[in-house]
Amino acid sequence: MTHAPQIKIPATYMRGGTSKGTFFRLQDLPKEAQVPGEARDNLLMRVVGSPDPYGKHTDGMGGATSSTSKVVIVSKSDKADHDVNYLFGQVAIDKAFVDWSGNCGNLSSAVGSFAVESGLVDKQRVPANGICEVRIWQANISKTIIAHVPISSGEVQETGDFELDGVTFPAAEVKLDFMDPAAEVFPTGNVTDELVLPNDERLDKLAGLTLTTTMINAGIPTIFVNAVDIGYIGSELQSDINGDEKALVMFEALRAYGAVKMGLISDISEAEGRQHTPKIAFVSPPKNYTASSGKSVSEADTQLLVRALSMGKLHHAMMGTAAVAIGVAAAIPGTLVNLAAGGDECHEVTFGHPSGILTVGASVSQEANQWKVLKASMSRSARILMEGWVRVPAQ
Repeated sequence: MTHAPQIKIPATYMRGGTSKGTFFRLQDLPKEAQVPGEARDNLLMRVVGSPDPYGKHTDGMGGATSSTSKVVIVSKSDKADHDVNYLFGQVAIDKAFVDWSGNCGNLSSAVGSFAVESGLVDKQRVPANGICEVRIWQANISKTIIAHVPISSGEVQETGDFELDGVTFPAAEVKLDFMDPAAEVFPTGNVTDELVLPNDERLDKLAGLTLTTTMINAGIPTIFVNAVDIGYIGSELQSDINGDEKALVMFEALRAYGAVKMGLISDISEAEGRQHTPKIAFVSPPKNYTASSGKSVSEADTQLLVRALSMGKLHHAMMGTAAVAIGVAAAIPGTLVNLAAGGDECHEVTFGHPSGILTVGASVSQEANQWKVLKASMSRSARILMEGWVRVPAQ
């Protein structure tokens, strides 16, 4: 009886920030998967274990959440003044689909370490001790990220005492600078927009209402709404949202109508094929709450609270790219994020999320009534969890 043998592909399984994913060097992929297309998507879905109608990823490397169903392809850069090109794929869990429309800010923190460890950064740029600035070209969105990777005795330092809410153990700090992260900060030209919602039953109690939003494209396209306007208080945890199917349907419909308003899609039916972007998030002024770990977050610890959904579920912490959007929006007067934080000038903001708190900074300027973002910065951590080969059936 004939059978299809498995093939071995060199790979590294890494945590970056509050996400995990399987990392590949482009040159190590099978030849037909070294270029975009169906062969690449099919291979990566099989690596992750998608589509999985059971929603478990038992037969793959994925973790059956938006934070753990991710793949990264890294190669030496063909761009001037860059070390590597970084391509991110968000793999759907129960559908045969890989979304290449945006970046993952959390896994961005692992790209620099992976690049150094994999020999993709020229040796003369790696110090014996100190910080290696890895210049990353983010190929999904054509933007530059600078990862400040700590080096000790010529090797990437992964252990340390930097603590990141949403990650169980401390590790070495990796600072990230997202350079010029927004070509057009506000796609509509406005810091706030009134989103007129139709009488769509999926919108539940929001059907037929007009909702105030901030729609921003910094880090990743994001739609912000006030928690109180959609019936929440802002300190919700995953269990409060993800077990409510009616609420999840409402959020997805709201995301789809917002995506049309942002010009990302022309009809709400297209939203299903663009699950990774835009993100939708709700904000509120700070308040006391208990994080998912049991940690107490005091009203005095934060300037505002933010909850964001990714791939149809409330995120357990905060997506790195959405944190960039939060930092930029906080720095621009009049946005819902800025107002929730008190309305003051704010070039660094600390916000509360379901797992705890996070600080992000942004440098912005206004020229001829247009907002420009010079960079956004935050600290994450990264660690290799396993390296070797992944195996997939040859067909």
